Order: sequence, then structure tokens, then C-alpha cells
Amino acid sequence: MLVSDGRRYIEELIEWGAEFDREGGQLLFTREAAHSRPRIIHAQGDATGHEIVRALLARAGRERNISFLAHAATQSLVVEGDRVRGVRYLDPLVRATRILRARGVVLASGGAGQLFQHTTNPEVATGDGMAMAYRAGAELADMEFIQFHPTALNVEGAPRFLLSEALRGEGGVLRNASGKRFMPRYHERAELAPRDIVSRAIVAEMERTATRAVYLDMTAFDARHLRRRFPKIYRTCLQYGLDLALEPIPVSPAAHYCMGGVRTDLDGRATLPGLYAAGEVACTGVHGANRLASNSLLEGLVFGARAGAAAALDRADEGASSVGVTGEEAEAEAEETAAEDLSRLGAATLAVHKRVRRLMWERVGILRSRHSLTRALTEFEQIARARLRPAARNFLTVAQLVARAALWREESRGGHHRVDFPARDDARWRLHSIIQKDAGISSDETVEMQRLEARG
Repeated sequence: MLVSDGRRYIEELIEWGAEFDREGGQLLFTREAAHSRPRIIHAQGDATGHEIVRALLARAGRERNISFLAHAATQSLVVEGDRVRGVRYLDPLVRATRILRARGVVLASGGAGQLFQHTTNPEVATGDGMAMAYRAGAELADMEFIQFHPTALNVEGAPRFLLSEALRGEGGVLRNASGKRFMPRYHERAELAPRDIVSRAIVAEMERTATRAVYLDMTAFDARHLRRRFPKIYRTCLQYGLDLALEPIPVSPAAHYCMGGVRTDLDGRATLPGLYAAGEVACTGVHGANRLASNSLLEGLVFGARAGAAAALDRADEGASSVGVTGEEAEAEAEETAAEDLSRLGAATLAVHKRVRRLMWERVGILRSRHSLTRALTEFEQIARARLRPAARNFLTVAQLVARAALWREESRGGHHRVDFPARDDARWRLHSIIQKDAGISSDETVEMQRLEARG
């Protein structure tokens, strides 16, 4: 589905005004890690996502039946009659909780990279969409699979800015603190090995050399080429006193992408009627255990379009019973958040975020074990005993889901690496993890069998 529909939606984007890089009128393609050939189009060198968002917003702004409510903070899903019928949100204008009713709700809230102390993700990537779907009763899948990008800028006082995989695709090499290239010792494809392999190799090399970074070397290319091909990366490095053309840049791994999320079908439908999801908040199955570089933008285009089309055709049935976040729980949540300052989370919430991020990085990070995961879950349970604001509660909920799924999967596969189970075990674990509120965690095979039995 991704491949067959991908071309159509890229061409549609171009019709809507998206400007991708070209040479002689033809689209330019680049190659990234684990790719066998150049297959990625890009915009303004390294600002492809920004250009897609710009084109989509411009197009949506011309549609009379599309309205925007900027800076509204969605708190929970409204669930009635075993169906999602809207959202509860904090209105930024009147600073009051309101309900927006709908035939269908599409979650497009992004990932949860901020769960980790070191991440390439923006501050808003806190997993709230996943947490809201879970609390409402939807199934989540593959939450243990977190991709750590190998090369994030590692400079004191600087954010973990992503140094694109395309740098290595263009010919950049990784060197240790002694200036020696090390990736050929870890994998036959060297710098173009899959991300999880490169990330673990960097961690191993940093431990071997007792250093906190390795170095990405692009000095074989002249400054003019680098400024033209990677303008944003080049400018960002210069801001921190580093010239990509003159010196190797210090890098280390950082949390980058969640392969798991709200479980959907090919039209973005979640397992809870009326709920849809697209983008990083969703788990379509496309990415398996280890997303191939740049497939996330393509997935967002294809499944975002399919989810939107399906939601627009949704017809809500009538129902009297209520489940999920309603009643007294919703009223309590409204009281907690009505006065919450949208510009800052508050000292208590920030303290919870800081503690959870440290635990996730140290015990649920690139290398995991039963001991580290059990300790993390024990500390999460202690944190959960406190009275938490919705933002902190969502954050903690998603951290617990990732840790629980990682403890459940006793093998290593893709972005999930257990030092106590270092081998991949297809005989026992070639299946998806499914986690649902009040139902624990199980495999997709078990869940489907239970459904068949329930239908007789």
C-alpha cells in the first residue's frame, strides 16, 4: 500500500505547490542508510519535512470547510456508546475546557521521543496521542520498538540536533576520538548499516575509548557542496562553532522514532470505533521493528490521506452506554487543567518529565535487560502514586507502556535490544505485541484468536 499509493500522493503534493530539489528539471534523489540505491527526494537540501508542512498548510488554508484552532491542548477523547465521539480540549483563548464533537477523530500528534533524556525530537513529541488512545481503550502495538538515531550533534549546551543519515549516504565516515574509522569493524556495510547497528556500534566504541562522543567526518567534501546540499545542518553546526567542511563533528545516538503506536488498519482505523490515527502516533505495521530511513514522511502522506478519507465517510451509530474517559474522571481532569499555564508545564510536571526521561535513557534505552527494565517499572509505579497533572500522567503512561513491552519481548529485534537475550528468535517472537487498558499485554496472534473465539 505504501509503495503503490506513494507516487500518487507525492505527485499531488507537487501539484499543490511543494517544491522538491531538482536538477535539469528532474527530481534529485539521495541515498540513506540501509538503502540499496538513491530513492529519497528532498527539499532545500535537508528541510523536506518543513516543505511538506508548508505546502499542506497552504492548501488547507484555501479550503472553506477546514478550520484551525491553533495552540489548543487536547486532553482526552470523548467516548460514548463504545465509540469515540469527539475530543476534550483546553481552549487557549478563554482558558477553559471545551468539548468538540465529531463523527470521527484522527490522531496526528506525532511520536514520543521526549521520553528520553537525549532525543532529536521537538519538545511537543511527548506521546500524548498514544496515552489518550490507550486510556480510551484502543489497542497499541509494538511499543517496545524505539529507533535511536546514531548521529545527533553532541555539543555542550546545544540541543541534540539531527545530523541526517544522508550525510553518511553521501560518503561521510565515523571516527573515534583517536581519529580512526571504526564502523567497518562492526558491520560489512560500515556507515550505511541499519540505524540500530550503527547506534550500538557507537555506544560500544565510546565505551571502548572511554569517551562521550564519536565524530562524523565530512571533510572530504568542499564547503560549497555541503552548504548547497545540507544548508540547515551546515548553518546549525556553524552556530556552535563547528565547520562541517573543516573538522569532524562530535555526535552520539539519541532517541528518534517510535515504530509502535495506536494499532490501525490500512485506512487508519484504530480498534476503537470512531478513532483514526496517522503518522508517528500510529502503528500501521509499515516500519516493522526498525524503520527504514525516510519512510516516515511517505507513511504520513499515504496513511494520512487514507485515514482522513475514511474518517470523512464515518457514520456514528447511536449508543447510550459510556466507556473511556467520561463522567467524574473527565470533570476531575477539567478542573486540573483549566488553570494550567499552556506556556509552561509547572514545576511538578517538569520534575516528573526530568525523572522519567533519565530513567528511560538509562534503563529503557539502546541496551536493555530484565534487571534494568524491572527497576524502571518499579520507579514508574512510585511516581504514579503522586497526584499528576494530565501532561505528566500521559508522559508517565507512555513510558510505562514502552518499558512493559520491552520486558515482555525476550529477544533482540530491530530497535529493541536485550543484552540478556541478544539473539533474534523467530520461532517464538516473530509477532507483534498488543497492549490495551485493563487487558495486559499479548501477541497479535493471541488477540486475533480471542476475537475469533468470541465470535463463535
